[in-house]
Amino acid sequence: MKAYRQVAVIGAGMVGVSTALWLQRMGCEVTLIDREGPAAGASTGNAGIIAAGAVVPLPVPGLLWKAPGMLFDPRQPLFLKWGYLPRLVPFLMRYMGHARREKVEQITTALTALLHDSADQHQALAEGTEAAQFIQPGSYLHGYASKQAFEADAYGWDLRRRNGYTVREMTPEDMAAFDPALAGRFGYGVDSPQHGTITDPGAYVRTLAAAFEAGGGRIVQARVTGFREEDGRAVAALTDKGEVAAEGFAVTLGAWSGGIARALGVTVPLESERGYHVEFHAPNIELRAPVMVASGKFAATSMRGRLRAAGIVEFGGLKTPASRAPFKLMRRSVARIFPDLTYSHTSEWMGHRPATSDSLPVIGPSPRLSNVFLGYGHQHVGLTGGPRTGRWLAQMMAGEPVNADLAAFAADRRG
Repeated sequence: MKAYRQVAVIGAGMVGVSTALWLQRMGCEVTLIDREGPAAGASTGNAGIIAAGAVVPLPVPGLLWKAPGMLFDPRQPLFLKWGYLPRLVPFLMRYMGHARREKVEQITTALTALLHDSADQHQALAEGTEAAQFIQPGSYLHGYASKQAFEADAYGWDLRRRNGYTVREMTPEDMAAFDPALAGRFGYGVDSPQHGTITDPGAYVRTLAAAFEAGGGRIVQARVTGFREEDGRAVAALTDKGEVAAEGFAVTLGAWSGGIARALGVTVPLESERGYHVEFHAPNIELRAPVMVASGKFAATSMRGRLRAAGIVEFGGLKTPASRAPFKLMRRSVARIFPDLTYSHTSEWMGHRPATSDSLPVIGPSPRLSNVFLGYGHQHVGLTGGPRTGRWLAQMMAGEPVNADLAAFAADRRG
């Protein structure tokens, strides 16, 4: 197995920083490259949940018939930039084509291998660094309007149970006993233990990057446009600040990976699943654990001095600006669940989550250049799966064995 001792990691989000740190710990000389610096994108704006059980893909049996109605209903958490639709149609056809029971179960099994021990993976990554302070192991709750609403999601919860996840159903009284701040807010719930919270995702990733730099790693702020090649291998990353030479390369650019990945022979379609959040600063409500509000498909997470409501799905590409409608829906949904919420002010964010057509990330060597490895396409579980993805990439590049079957994540699959 080939080992690369001098490596450049392109992209400094959760996956890229994890890859760089693990490579460094395996004795490699590592350069981390990002056009804006560590944690500038989705690694900052996510819900902050170590969502180990987020293994059921969005396209499930029956979604094809529900999606059109959701798009035309302003109360539903699914949005589309209609001018982008012609470019999106080929992706959506592949995406919805995976909403078959057999395929969904295959995707769930693969994601379980990636995510099942995510809390432990985060703790291992942050061990010995200041970043450990941001990890809060614990539960992840789902709140439903009624037991009937929970039962409507039985397919997904059964899949999780069959893949080894603990699912504890909760009455309203159970939810209030778990967290008095939830009293009277939901008609039924689920407690998923062995999950957790990152109390400030952006600060967490930046602190990990600082530990990497303190350990001798090099961080370069530059935009990578491609590679200089010799004899079928990449010898340098081409950037707007000059070349960065290395023996091996990892591409971990999230939603911006598509152009470089296509040039490397990857045919798995990639789109931006645009996510939104609204933060309520100095709130009077602090949650013991993050809560997925099932009726609005958003998560409420208490972070340091603020309550973050994050979620919603919008397809509209990488270039169009944020829409106002998702922010307005988020605020209405929060007011419905937390009518007693008070706060000093709010802030808003929109970012790009990398969505592949089969809901699985691309992890492994590129099809065309054997010394370029890929780690992107995690959709809404990049924070959760970043540490293990980074460890797998580092093991492959450092010549260490990977004790897992990564065929489902291969870059040369059809997708």
